[in-house]
Amino acid sequence: MKKLGIVLLGLFCLIYLLNPGAGIFELIPDNLPFIGNLDEAAALATLLMCLKYFGINLPDIFRRDNDQGDKDISIK
Repeated sequence: MKKLGIVLLGLFCLIYLLNPGAGIFELIPDNLPFIGNLDEAAALATLLMCLKYFGINLPDIFRRDNDQGDKDISIK
């Protein structure tokens, strides 16, 4: 039951993020300075947490692993 709730929450956040300009449902209007995009930031953070729960850690995709034999090249 917990997994179903997390999946539904993740889907809601994904739909919320894919609907930026239509304004069908908007928690905080985007034209307010400084706080207009806080609802999108919260939806993104929640979506990343939902994905991390299922083992998909998106920030780690961009991490460089030095264990694969990558060598630093220094230019003199």
